[in-house]
Amino acid sequence: MEVPGYYQQFERNVEIILDALRAGLDVRTTPLEVSLPLEVYVLCEVLNAGGAQYRLTTDGLARLAEFEQQYMQHESETEAIMRRILEDKKSFMRTPEGRVLTKEMLIRRLEYFNETARLVNVMRTQQALGSPVQYKHPHLQGLAVKK
Repeated sequence: MEVPGYYQQFERNVEIILDALRAGLDVRTTPLEVSLPLEVYVLCEVLNAGGAQYRLTTDGLARLAEFEQQYMQHESETEAIMRRILEDKKSFMRTPEGRVLTKEMLIRRLEYFNETARLVNVMRTQQALGSPVQYKHPHLQGLAVKK
């Protein structure tokens, strides 16, 4: 999917992820428990570099809901900021790793939310079909495959 597609699907992708979390999708055994709050934080930093005023006061997965609430309150302004950032080929922002194109930072966040929405849809489907959980079960800890 090209950048305009990620941008157009952003709000929908956030809603898909939040719906899955609200429905009880367990992400504790996945990297999402750590990566999702970090990506929300970085997205807010990118948007703030473009003129937005996102302030996160929560930690963990609750950050996404807090972000969505602020996004919905300032949707048109945020969309205008996103468009402006995506059109700007020269804007840089400082990161711990150095200076990075703001446009590239935004594109990476949009791609992340697109992939995460796809992943949680797959996880929900697996859960609905009764697939086994994809981590070590406590009752199987003592069993080992013998060669």
